[in-house]
Amino acid sequence: MIHNLAAGVQAFTSNAFLVSGPASADSPAASDDGDHGRRVLVDTGSNFDILPLVRERVDDLDAVVLTHTHHDHVGNVEAVCDAFGVETWGFDTSQPNVDNAIADEATVEMGLGSYEALHTPGHKDDHLCLYDEDASVLFAGDLIFQNGGFGRTDLEEGDRAALIRSIDRVRERVGGSLAEMHVGHGPSVLDAPFDHVELAAQAARMG
Repeated sequence: MIHNLAAGVQAFTSNAFLVSGPASADSPAASDDGDHGRRVLVDTGSNFDILPLVRERVDDLDAVVLTHTHHDHVGNVEAVCDAFGVETWGFDTSQPNVDNAIADEATVEMGLGSYEALHTPGHKDDHLCLYDEDASVLFAGDLIFQNGGFGRTDLEEGDRAALIRSIDRVRERVGGSLAEMHVGHGPSVLDAPFDHVELAAQAARMG
């Protein structure tokens, strides 16, 4: 199950996806009680109280996974980690708010799925996308958005050429059978999401 806990929030925030399901015994931060499943928050958002929204759906968390460390994605990290006693996982442990490293092409267990981490810089150096091949589900962070939108490259660490390479990498990895794309801002794309990936690849070259 995937729920965007930031849906409807009016403050400036990223999306924050709660992913829940059975735990994997060998996952890096798996729950001790497998009956409760592998409960992961993908990005925490910022500028709103996320804690009651988490507790409406699960009684605990097993980990926080960060697509990248821009403030709008990590503003609630401290509150979440303090409340649930969890650690964070991201690409670069030299960044604030990242406790544990996820290497490029490492497997991340979340909910029912095993996700491949894809290092996708261009918007920010530590950016990750997460792809479950079996379920054809992609967490795209701020790399790709609905209707061919793509991540800003005018911020520190932004690099348009790197962003284009990252979008191309994701496009080649996910293929045309992509079923769901959950993005860092705006609505998730559940209708022909691969078309939106292709549009982003074209738009990034034109912008």
